[in-house]
Amino acid sequence: MTEQEVGKVIHYYNKAMVAVVRLSGNLKTGDAIKIAKGEDEFEMKIASMQVNHESVESGKAGDEVAIKVDSPTKEGAAVSLVTAE
Repeated sequence: MTEQEVGKVIHYYNKAMVAVVRLSGNLKTGDAIKIAKGEDEFEMKIASMQVNHESVESGKAGDEVAIKVDSPTKEGAAVSLVTAE
């Protein structure tokens, strides 16, 4: 497995379990990602993404996308794309 950082969590909504990610690379629904900050990390598949409350299939560098996450996270967490080698 390889990991490539594609963004950072810039805001986290605890009750909704949604992370807003500022992308530095491309990301799309169905991608496997890892979110990590310090000792806290988890992997998940992106089920849905939104930009300005509108569902989107993908995002590119510079976009800020909202992703429903499986576990709590924190602002500043690194978001990496996980791919099979």
